[in-house]
Amino acid sequence: MKKKLIEVALPLDAINTASAREKSIRHGHPSTLHLWWARRPLAAARAVIFAQMVDDPSGYPDLFPTKKAQDKERQRLFKIIEELVKWENTTNEKVLQLARDEIWRSWRRTCAENADHPRAQELFDRHKLPAFHDPFAGGGPCPWRPSAWAWKATPRVLTRWRC
Repeated sequence: MKKKLIEVALPLDAINTASAREKSIRHGHPSTLHLWWARRPLAAARAVIFAQMVDDPSGYPDLFPTKKAQDKERQRLFKIIEELVKWENTTNEKVLQLARDEIWRSWRRTCAENADHPRAQELFDRHKLPAFHDPFAGGGPCPWRPSAWAWKATPRVLTRWRC
């Protein structure tokens, strides 16, 4: 199975900087109304969700035959992440569309590669992204991001708080 970008590398400095900055913003978004003790920054959620859905270039030696070509493509994907994590781009449709396009490109490659699968029509529909399931939705913004990208998200909380 081909690796996803998150399995190979991430622009951690950009993600960390944006996440730290986001935690200090006190206006302009519902998440800033109340300082939740375990708030997960939207920047980190956007980066992680994008990187787990997008293929790493090393999985496509026909498109990126050399290490240099793979690194160049990886840097292009990093630039998308670096824009995606900026607070100012939370609703920037141009940046969100770049992310959507990359996710769809990777999904369609996956569908083509799995066309022989016995349940290909059900599991690998090239016109429908797979559902996003977040088993720890009680603690953060992960279900928000996919839905902001017009993608079905299903939040679940596996642990129940008891008083």
